[in-house]
Amino acid sequence: MGNHSTHEKGFSDGGSGASTPRGSTRGARSGSSGEIQGHQEKTENHTTSLVPVEKLGKLLAQRSQKEDGINGVTEKCFTKYLFPMYPELARQFYNYIHRNGKCKNKHIPVSTFRQQCERILAMLDDGVIIDTYVRMFSSDPEESVVTPDDLRSLLYISYKLSMDHYPEGPQTCLMINKTLTAVVRGCFNKKDSHSVGFVVRWLEENCHRLIFPVHRYCVHMLATRYRDVEARAAGGDALELGTPVLERSAWAGAAALLPVSAAWLLAATAPPLYSRPLRPPVQPHPGGTSASAAWLARLVCALPSHWAPLYASREHGLGANRFLHHTLAYRGPTLVVVEGAAEGEEGVALVVAAPQEWKDTHQYWGGPDCALIQLHPTFALVEHAPKMLYLNSCIRGYPKGLRAGSDPRKPLLAINEGFDSFTFKGVPYPLSAMEVWGCGEQSLREAQMEVKKWQVKEAERQRQVKISAADWIEHPDRYLLELAGRPQYNNSAK
Repeated sequence: MGNHSTHEKGFSDGGSGASTPRGSTRGARSGSSGEIQGHQEKTENHTTSLVPVEKLGKLLAQRSQKEDGINGVTEKCFTKYLFPMYPELARQFYNYIHRNGKCKNKHIPVSTFRQQCERILAMLDDGVIIDTYVRMFSSDPEESVVTPDDLRSLLYISYKLSMDHYPEGPQTCLMINKTLTAVVRGCFNKKDSHSVGFVVRWLEENCHRLIFPVHRYCVHMLATRYRDVEARAAGGDALELGTPVLERSAWAGAAALLPVSAAWLLAATAPPLYSRPLRPPVQPHPGGTSASAAWLARLVCALPSHWAPLYASREHGLGANRFLHHTLAYRGPTLVVVEGAAEGEEGVALVVAAPQEWKDTHQYWGGPDCALIQLHPTFALVEHAPKMLYLNSCIRGYPKGLRAGSDPRKPLLAINEGFDSFTFKGVPYPLSAMEVWGCGEQSLREAQMEVKKWQVKEAERQRQVKISAADWIEHPDRYLLELAGRPQYNNSAK
């Protein structure tokens, strides 16, 4: 199995159970995931001894002997010294290697611990990584069954890791339950359980990068934690895990359409173009990370770019001219968040991912990184295809408004000319709010502001143009002034 591309995702209709396998790898996973298990066994048999894991195993065994009187690695010491901040991750990880190592006692022998950890460190294939952690959090691993609570627990660990290592310090989001519920709904579609293979395929098709922060963190701890155990240090190294940094503003608070948890979800769903990393900082994290941890973060973690707010209808007003004024001239990728609610029904939130500057034209446009994503009430990557964006505000004879969808005859999303209503998959909704976020470098936002300043100056210059006496005699404004009873136009005249 080769590595899957991180941005080539297929179409999904929201996890209704009609997912189509993609390629030979998908076909192999559609059953009992035997190919993946075979790959894992092969990796296990050919893994060479890694010094960090060997040292970690010996140190944990020593602490287990001293504190618990057990000759091996106990769950108590494993949690205390390896994942002290994440006991749920420690429990699932320990049970997984205990189960895979076929341990006969409650503790794990040092040789088994080393063998299982080296196998996890050796995983490179995206599908194997996702399959491993889905199985790790399964409440019924023998039957390869995953419940909604199992998936929620795994996603919450990923969210906590990203928020705890946020570049601006630990963060919380009041909307996390709503965000996780939408993802679980999208995967299970009111079912009580799914097979591991189904959940793995759904994650790969919709938000496959959500699982990678968990794997990166586990790899980082397995490879470096022996230093802290050896030194009996209480805290761990901070690690950047790639959540987009939302630029602070007056309207980017609790009422924003794109809270931090939604940004975390979009970063794992939209193509990597939208969360392309900036250059890592030279100085270590202000929380006191060591130089070695900062160096490792450069290698295994992507420091994200800032998502800058361009337009918010609740702040700037809702309308086509407001959208155009604040969005055009931004020469970078953008995310357009649309929210609407039908009468008596739960609202829907959609995100249009535009990989380049918006164009006011009668033709469909956009590169291969165009996407339409449904955030609420059910999460899904609705479509990911080129030439699926449309924006027309002035050309007659063609539909006006904003559209998204690869089929021009039946667009998935169609916002009307007045930007007061839209249809999604044929269902009408009143348009209640919109936001636009710029996902490019800071220089693109600065260039857009310079264009706007020039436009204001040019409009002011045009307004102050002097009119010659000959032109003024025939000017319509002169006639209007005369009708108003003011034949004298010089204020100094009496």
